Amino acid sequence: MEVQVPTPPTVDITTTTTTNHIVVVPYPSRGHINPMINFCKILVSKNSDIFITFVVTEEWLPSIGSEQQPQNLRFCSVPNVVPELGGSEDNLLSVVEAVMTKMEAPFEEILEQLKPKPKIIICDAFLFWAVDVGVRRNIPVATFWTTSTSEFWVQCFHVFQEYQRSPHKMLEYSEKVIDYVPGISWVRLADIHNLEETNPDMFKWAMKSCEWMLKAQYLLFPSVYEIEHHVVDAIKSWLPIPIYTFGPNIPYFSIEDHAKSLNSSTNGSDHSYLEWLNNQPNDSVIYISFGSFLSVSSEQMDEIADALRDSGVRFLWTTRNESPKLKEISGEMGLVIPWCNQLKVLIHPAVGGYWTHCGWNSTMEGVYSGVPFLTFPLMLDQPLVSKLIVDYWKVGWRVKKEDNLHTLVKRDEIAILLSKFMDLDNDEGKDIRKRAKELQHISEVTIANGGSSDTNVKAILKNIIN
Repeated sequence: MEVQVPTPPTVDITTTTTTNHIVVVPYPSRGHINPMINFCKILVSKNSDIFITFVVTEEWLPSIGSEQQPQNLRFCSVPNVVPELGGSEDNLLSVVEAVMTKMEAPFEEILEQLKPKPKIIICDAFLFWAVDVGVRRNIPVATFWTTSTSEFWVQCFHVFQEYQRSPHKMLEYSEKVIDYVPGISWVRLADIHNLEETNPDMFKWAMKSCEWMLKAQYLLFPSVYEIEHHVVDAIKSWLPIPIYTFGPNIPYFSIEDHAKSLNSSTNGSDHSYLEWLNNQPNDSVIYISFGSFLSVSSEQMDEIADALRDSGVRFLWTTRNESPKLKEISGEMGLVIPWCNQLKVLIHPAVGGYWTHCGWNSTMEGVYSGVPFLTFPLMLDQPLVSKLIVDYWKVGWRVKKEDNLHTLVKRDEIAILLSKFMDLDNDEGKDIRKRAKELQHISEVTIANGGSSDTNVKAILKNIIN
C-alpha cells in the first residue's frame, strides 16, 4: 500500500529528521478530525523538535490538506474504508462498522513504512483497535476522548461497569439516578441516550472502545480542568494511568488580535457574513448552528424560521438546508449561510448568543467566546452537554424541555424564548451573560503560560520525548 500525502512533503514520506515522532489517528469524521488537528498544532507550537504523522482516510485529504499547516505536521492516508458510500456519513452504522473492521490493517501497514518508529500513537478513543496495535508493537498509546469528561464518566464508569457485570443482559434505562458531575449533579438513566436500544451494534462498539481505552498508557481530554475538575479528579482517583486536560482545544487566537482577524480571509472563502456582522449593534445577533453531522427535521426548521421572523431578533444561521422558507427570512434582520468561520463569528462583538446542538467542540468555542447558550441537542452525548450548560454551568437555557430529542418545538414558544434571551435588560439573561464571561476568563487563563492546560501539554510532551 502506498502512503499518500496531499502536497509534496518537506521530508521524505517514510522518514522524519527527528526521533521525536508521533503518529495520530482520528475517527474519520469532521467532529473528530478537527479537535485532533487542533491538538497537534498545540503540541508543535510548544516544541518544534517533534514531528507528527496524521493518518486519515482518503476522502479527507482534499479538505485538510489544502489548509496551511505547520511544517512538522504531515498528513498521510489509508484507502477509504467505505468506498460504496464515498465516505458519506448518511449511513452512520455502516460507516462505524467499516471503520472498526477495515481501517486497522492499512493503518498498521503505514506504521511499517514510517521511520523512525513512533514514540507514541495518539488515537481517537473510539478506535479500540489502535490501542491493540500499540500493544502488539510495543508503542505507547494515548487515547483522545473527543467530548466532555462528564460523558466519559457516564459511559465508562456507569454504563460500561454495568455492562461488564451483565454483558448478555440489556441495561435498564430506568429511574435510577447516577452522577455526571460526581457528588454534585445527577441524571436519571432514563435521560441518557439509550444507544443499546436504538443501535445495539454501535453500542457494542462503544463498549469495546471503553474496554480498550482503559488499557492505554495515557488518557487525554479536550476540556478545561477548572470547569470539569470534579469529574477529572474522580476519573484520576479511579484510573491508574496519567490523565491530562488541555482545553479549550479549539483553533483559538488571542482576543487582542480580534479586530485584525475579523476581516482576514481563509483560502479565499467568502467572508461577507463578517461584513454583515460589522453593521449590527453589539450583542444583538444570535448565532445558530446545529453542526455538520445531522440536521433538524424540515418541520422543525420551518418552525424556527417562522419564530425568527416573528421575534424580530437579528440572527446569523449556518445550515446546509436550502428550503424556501429559510430564503424568505434572510434579509435586513438575518442571514442564512452554508458555512462560516465559527470562532470568528462567536467572538464578534455583534454576537450576543449561541443556539447550538451542543457538540463538544462547538460548546468549547462558545465558552471561549464568552457567549450564553440556547441548547438544542440532537443525539448521543449532546443531551448531557446541554445539562452541563444549563444545570451545572448555568450559562444557557433549553429550547426543548428536558432535552427531549423528539419534541417539536412550535414557533410561538421559540419566538417568546428568543425575545427573552436576546433582551439585554432581562435579569435572568444578565445572570447567564455574567457567568458566561466568567467561564471565558477561566478558559483564557488555562491556556496562558503556566495555566493548567499549558502545563499539561508540556507534561505530555515531556513524557513522550523522555
